[in-house]
Amino acid sequence: MSSVEPISFLAAQALPNIEPATVAVQAPNGQFATWFTQQLDQVNNQLVSADKGIQQLAAGDASNLHQVMINLEQAKLSMQLVMQVRTHLLDAYHDLLQMQV
Repeated sequence: MSSVEPISFLAAQALPNIEPATVAVQAPNGQFATWFTQQLDQVNNQLVSADKGIQQLAAGDASNLHQVMINLEQAKLSMQLVMQVRTHLLDAYHDLLQMQV
């Protein structure tokens, strides 16, 4: 069984000149909704790309199985991240509702 560090791999792919420990994603001031929408669009594009790769693989047209599997794993991790952000936002919202004024 091989051990893969997907977060550092994704950070190295996205920002090759920055060490993974220093990578910080920040929303622009007052623009969280716009930033989050852009992130959702990016995840959607990754999912569509992975789906096309799987369809090509099923049809026998995929030239690089390794790249198809990497794209699929990146899309999976991105979707998991979006779901975790959603869960934390809902938890924070519920905590706010529970506060007494």
